[in-house]
This record gives sequence, C-alpha cells and structure tokens, in this order.
Amino acid sequence: MAIGKNIIKSIPLLLLFIFVISCQKETVVPDISYSFFVAGHTYGGAGIDNRGLHPPFEQKFGYLNSRNVSLGFLTGDIVIRSTEQNWDEVDSVLQYLDADVHFVVGNHDLKENPDLFENRYGRTYSYFVKHSDLFIILDPNIDHWNISGEQLEFLKETLNENPEVRNIFVFFHQLLWRESDNKYKYVRMNSTEGRADTINFWSEIMPLFTQRTNPVAMFAGDMGAASWSDNFMYDTFENITLIASGMGDEDGDNVIIVNMSDKGIINYDLIAINGADVHALGELEDYVLPTGPSLLYTKELPFYLTD
Repeated sequence: MAIGKNIIKSIPLLLLFIFVISCQKETVVPDISYSFFVAGHTYGGAGIDNRGLHPPFEQKFGYLNSRNVSLGFLTGDIVIRSTEQNWDEVDSVLQYLDADVHFVVGNHDLKENPDLFENRYGRTYSYFVKHSDLFIILDPNIDHWNISGEQLEFLKETLNENPEVRNIFVFFHQLLWRESDNKYKYVRMNSTEGRADTINFWSEIMPLFTQRTNPVAMFAGDMGAASWSDNFMYDTFENITLIASGMGDEDGDNVIIVNMSDKGIINYDLIAINGADVHALGELEDYVLPTGPSLLYTKELPFYLTD
C-alpha cells in the first residue's frame, strides 16, 4: 500500500514534468526551414586590429552552430585593412563555423590593397538562389555609394531573371537609405567615407524592389564600431524591411539570425554577443523606427523612442 501511495503522490509531479517538457519542445523546435546569420563590422572596435574577428563574435560561434545556421553574411569591414595576413586570419577562424559564409565588402576591406579582395574571393557583387529565396550581394564602394554602371545592369538582370523567387535578401555595407533630410537622418552610422553628395539609392535602386510583390529585406553593416555609432536599426514599409547592425562598441554588439519557416515566413532573432544571455537586447521588431519630428535617441539602450 505504501508503494501505491507514493505512486499516486508522484503523479502530479510527473504530469508537471511532461507539461514542462512539451512546452520546451514547442519553444526550441519552431517551424524553421533554414536559418542564416548577418554580422556587421566584424573586425570589431574602431582602430583595433584583432587577430581574426571581433573576439565576442568568435566566442558565439558555438552558439551559431547550435542554431544550425546554414548561411552567414559578414556585411563589410571584415578586416581593418586589406592585407594577406588579415584575410588569412579571417579564413582561419571561419573554419570553426558550420555555415557557408559570404563576404560583403566594406570600405576597410579595400584599404591599402583594393585588388586583394577580388584576387582572393572574386567579384565584389554577386547573387545566388537557395531554398527558393534570392540572395543579392552589392558593392556600393565601386561608385561612391551609388549602384551604377555594370553593377546596376547586373542588379536589373538578376531581378528580371528570377521572377518566381519567394523572398529577396540584399546585402551591402553602407547605410544607403540614410539621407540628411529623411526619417533615417537620426540613425548614427560608423562612417560616411567615400560617399558622394548625391546617391541613387532612393531614385533608382529602391524602385526596383518596391515594384516587386516579394518581401524584400535589406541588410547594411556599418554600425556599432564605437560610442558615436548606433548598434542596430530596424524599419519596415510596403514590402521592404531595412536592417542595419554591427559590433565593436561591446554594449550592444549583435548578430542577426534570420529564420525562414516552411511557409516562407521570416522571423528575426537579435542575438547579443556579449555575456551569457543571447536575448539581452530583446526583439529586433521592437526597435522599429518611428516617424515624425518627435524622434529621440538614447545610447544607453539603442532604442528609438517617441515623446
């Protein structure tokens, strides 16, 4: 009888255990078809020549592998200057990532030896289709932040030749959408190096994407290097999502993980790379940029707030 009573007493605990385990399964195993990560300014703090990449980023390689990310995009300023040694170090540390990593060239990646990148890795703009989604890498460094000439023709042809894709992901280094007279003027980026007085992002590039019915996400990586720069930004309009991110300042260092569901629905994870809590920065979508003249900024938390 004593054994029977003990069994009866243990039933509530057993049911609680089963409930907890089922909840964990619902959280840990979402409807994800594949994932990729996006990391900006991965050489780290402004002026710091790390051996390899920004150390807190490297320390999260194990976490990224545990998330089964199949692709990765380093959105520019991968090295502080373009030397054989710096690129050898980057290639060496990336061997510890399971993801297929793609380079998006930034202004620092061309310093001192602008031809070295292409000699090692090929043309600085390209595209590929994977999982029915279109991935486009652009290089605004070629023409002072403009996408022009052969690169513009490449972009138009790429879009025209891939009408049936599900989602479009576009990667470049500079925050091309920021102008001194639009809603993004308060966004603080690392640098305006090489920028022409007038660029063609809104006049020629953006219309190529807003006329599509596909969801389009654009990623820039020139943020977060130091206290003068924001760590990330997020905004949406029409079929467009704009995301910028970066690292080096430590407080808000981050990596974006993009999760794609079997049905083609996109979800973003904002991953904090300093400290044990990868969710310390909250949800990326909570940082959506508000409109209007009441835009305020606080560096302590990289929020955009309205009064």
